[in-house]
Amino acid sequence: MPDRAHGPLAALRHWAEHVDRPVATGLVLRCRALLADDGDADALYAEALRLHERHGGPYERARTQLVYGEWLRRRRRRAEARGHLAAAVSAFERLGAQLWAERARGELAAFGERGGEPQRSGPLTLLTPQELQVVRLAAHGHTNKEIAAQLFLSPRTVGHHLYKAYPKLGVTGRAELADLVLTADAGHRRSSAPGHQSR
Repeated sequence: MPDRAHGPLAALRHWAEHVDRPVATGLVLRCRALLADDGDADALYAEALRLHERHGGPYERARTQLVYGEWLRRRRRRAEARGHLAAAVSAFERLGAQLWAERARGELAAFGERGGEPQRSGPLTLLTPQELQVVRLAAHGHTNKEIAAQLFLSPRTVGHHLYKAYPKLGVTGRAELADLVLTADAGHRRSSAPGHQSR
């Protein structure tokens, strides 16, 4: 997969040089970091974030914080990873980018954290963080291939997560899954809304 990305990256670099904008340069740096060796990736991510912070672009900054946080977590730099991932969750929430917020929360959940989200109840709590990500995307109508692309998984792995999740949730297909997830999320939004008091 990384080998297939070098051609599109070259085209992106050419475009960024042509438009000559800091936000475009930040995008290129992030993409280069995704393909770089460990020795180079750290500095590329940091420079991309510096450009995002100085020249606006909260969405792209959050995207970079997310992938940088994922990279740091895989290298067991936990404190640094937590900071970037928590910032990404907060930014995506403000921007209304719920699917990206869910992905960042899934990374935080690997530390045993909820990313600022109130504790949920109900059948969704039976799922692992990755199962929950897959189930949410499936409930919103995404195909296994689309889910795989968003979560950097194989379609086969997505299918495996759904196969494991269905019996936990007591459903047999996507239509039931959508009903369950949307109902659970609606209940969660009501319970976490300002002024709500549980009785």
